Amino acid sequence: MEPVTQKTKLNNPLPTVSPKQRKRKNLFTSYGFAAPAMILLFVFLILPAILALYYSFTNYYLLTPEKTKFVAFENYKRLAEDTLFLKSLGNTALFVVIVVPVQTLVALALALLVNQKLMGIKFFRMAFFAPVVTSMVIVSILWTFIYNPDNGLANSILNIVGLGPFQFLTDKDQAMYSIIFMSIWQGAGYQMMIFLAGLQDIPDHQYEAASIDGANAWQKLIHITIPGIRNILAFIAIVTMIAATKLFIQPFVMTQGGPLDSTKTLVYMVYETGFKFRDVGYSSAIAILFFVIVLIISILQRKFIKENTE
Repeated sequence: MEPVTQKTKLNNPLPTVSPKQRKRKNLFTSYGFAAPAMILLFVFLILPAILALYYSFTNYYLLTPEKTKFVAFENYKRLAEDTLFLKSLGNTALFVVIVVPVQTLVALALALLVNQKLMGIKFFRMAFFAPVVTSMVIVSILWTFIYNPDNGLANSILNIVGLGPFQFLTDKDQAMYSIIFMSIWQGAGYQMMIFLAGLQDIPDHQYEAASIDGANAWQKLIHITIPGIRNILAFIAIVTMIAATKLFIQPFVMTQGGPLDSTKTLVYMVYETGFKFRDVGYSSAIAILFFVIVLIISILQRKFIKENTE
């Protein structure tokens, strides 16, 4: 038997793989790595969306699924006549209209504050960001105690200056604004960190040149800072708007949608109609219409911001 030598190995080279075969192998490998995420995405996002769209055209009731019938656009017609839906839509719009601009301005002000090169500034960055990483349920419970009309911290402080007591969560004219104030306090730290990253990317020599030209702090803000973070402003406006439309935990924990439905939002109504009243068909119609509204607003907002940032 002839011994295996280096010459023998060279005479019997390994089979070569064509570029087409290598490309196909890499493609299968890529799909293999992506498969778990794609399966989860389909099961928990795409499939529920398809089922919600289907159920919105039926009278599906959770306790009697065998009696489900196709009712076409009847659920959507109900929405146009449902005063509770219109009130929930108005409450959601009020929350969005106030929270998006105010929270963005507060976050920008905090970012400008913590962007200073001062001793101990990292502590304040951490303090302002801490509410963001705290569970919204815990924050809501905490603020429920703060808003307590009898012995809450808010009324105790206001009593010192001769104001109050206020029925923050039990007065229909105050409940939504109380939730709005708490939500801005809780969420501003997230936008602050994004603004801070953008502010630190602005070159220092621009501010130095402006100082030499005699520009004051306001002129630097308008002509250097704002243009430098214009794209970040657009991103934050869109993200904050989408997050604001999904208001649910705060009214669920603090007011249960009351008093007199003054804090009931679209997402809360989807939950209540589907799980409490078990009217899945009508709840799905609300969810689909809510999705369409948010999608249209996001597209219009993105188009408006894009036109004003180019």
